[in-house]
Amino acid sequence: MSYNPSNPLIVQSDKTVLLEVENSLYEACRDSLVPFAELEKSPEYIHTYRLSPLSLWNAAASGVTFEDVKDCLLTYSKYDVPQNVIDDIQSYMSRYGRLKLRRDDVRLLLYSDDSYLITEILHSKQIRPFIMSQVDGHTLEIPADLRGRVKQALIKIGFPVEDLAGYVDGDRFEFGLRATTLGGEAFGLREYQHAACDAFWASGGITGGCGVLVLPCGAGKTVIGLGAMSQVQMSTLILATGVTAARQWKSEILDKTTITEELIGEYSGERKEIKPITIATYQVMTYRNRKAQIADDGSIENEFPHLKLFNAQNWGLILYDEVHLLPAPVFRMTADIQARRRLGLTATLVREDKLEGDVFSLIGPKKYDVPWRVLEKQGWIAQALCTEIRVPLHESARLDYATAGDRDKFRISSENPWKLVVVSRLISRHKDDNVLVIGQYIEQLEAIAETLGAPIITGKTSTTERERLYRLFRSGDVKVLVVSKVANFAIDLPDANVAIQVSGTFGSRQEEAQRLGRILRPKADCNQAHFYSVVTKDTKDQDYAAKRQLFLTEQGYRYEIMDGAPML
Repeated sequence: MSYNPSNPLIVQSDKTVLLEVENSLYEACRDSLVPFAELEKSPEYIHTYRLSPLSLWNAAASGVTFEDVKDCLLTYSKYDVPQNVIDDIQSYMSRYGRLKLRRDDVRLLLYSDDSYLITEILHSKQIRPFIMSQVDGHTLEIPADLRGRVKQALIKIGFPVEDLAGYVDGDRFEFGLRATTLGGEAFGLREYQHAACDAFWASGGITGGCGVLVLPCGAGKTVIGLGAMSQVQMSTLILATGVTAARQWKSEILDKTTITEELIGEYSGERKEIKPITIATYQVMTYRNRKAQIADDGSIENEFPHLKLFNAQNWGLILYDEVHLLPAPVFRMTADIQARRRLGLTATLVREDKLEGDVFSLIGPKKYDVPWRVLEKQGWIAQALCTEIRVPLHESARLDYATAGDRDKFRISSENPWKLVVVSRLISRHKDDNVLVIGQYIEQLEAIAETLGAPIITGKTSTTERERLYRLFRSGDVKVLVVSKVANFAIDLPDANVAIQVSGTFGSRQEEAQRLGRILRPKADCNQAHFYSVVTKDTKDQDYAAKRQLFLTEQGYRYEIMDGAPML
């Protein structure tokens, strides 16, 4: 490749990739880079990506080829791409599918064309305990009930297995998608929603039936879930983030499918119904029995009593909403049900606990990913203007901040009293809009709600009261709603067009994704949304805000930084 100083990319031998923001080719390069690289840092002028094994394996699983990756790097790089990087990319991407899980009449088999790889696996300390026998030079037999555990172990030693062992069919459950919703609106899957469902289902073959679909909040992930259910046509267990989200799933099912109410069960802290379509919450699934017994072998019996729901029905599909939030106990149970079809829905694959590899192994690899800005340009989600407003730390908090530890520094700067003044100014600016004020700390939110005269929803707010306030907000009777982190997930407020974030969960990218998503539903009149983050400058609050904003950069959003001092 010839030297081209006008290009925006620098590929380094340690597999970090630097991208110049102020370059005419920035957007095109970023869009080509995102499917296979992870964003690590995004300051103003140079963004840093990393080529990781998992990012490359997810790319390979979703149809990106080595040639696609190589062409991107060669096309946009300023300098020669180090040969070791090219070689490593090819090596990593070729690993996906070199090992395959297959099933003969009765046995679960681990197979590879490469007999040397089978020999290496056979001698691996991590894998050896799972091997029942060596069938031949290319095949090992493993226990069928340890399918998930083997996949987890293999990815940890650098060999993601392609699972072609197929699935058991659950109980048949036939239904259709409506052409017209109960509300009288025309309904049908959009082109990208069809594509996402088809990528998961793969015509019902063994290459389909498991995986993760990554789409923006507001892009209709629930609708995609209904589309996948209609392809499977079997009894389905849906796992949702909470009771409100579960009931929104039920409402969408009733509105857009021919499934009737008596066939839908809610399995939550409030109800324990098991029907052909059952919607459970992560909270109830991870309820811990304090009276659980310790067995003779030292294991804990009945520690998570509600996990038995996974086997309470002959499910044909298990659907994980917001799969990036999947709790560890549910991971463990999912490892034991690999013969069931599994679909994960999410706006971001980033997990704060770094268990993305377990999502890959146990739910399935990424099968479909559409950039937020692509759907924005097509009008399917609202255009978002992202603004960070930096305010000084209030004089009354400076001494406490100076003498506090790091964790307390973050809270003190997050609860900066000057933020209340800025929020009031923004509310005045957007008096005709539908505004969500979102934060982490309850005392801060209560003070904001009192000052604004606005209702507030926290974890202590009853489900009935939450639904009443959401209903008032949707109708326009309430224009400003103050919400804690309970509103981060799966809340359907389509008319919200302004979000003001006053505090967050440290550097959580997934939280940033969900909060931005609250205002991205397309608007009938002006398809414009505003996302404000009010941040205390030169403090821990600003440091963590920079980490959260990695998500905005990943999705192609630029955010304006404003000095909040003139607003005080």
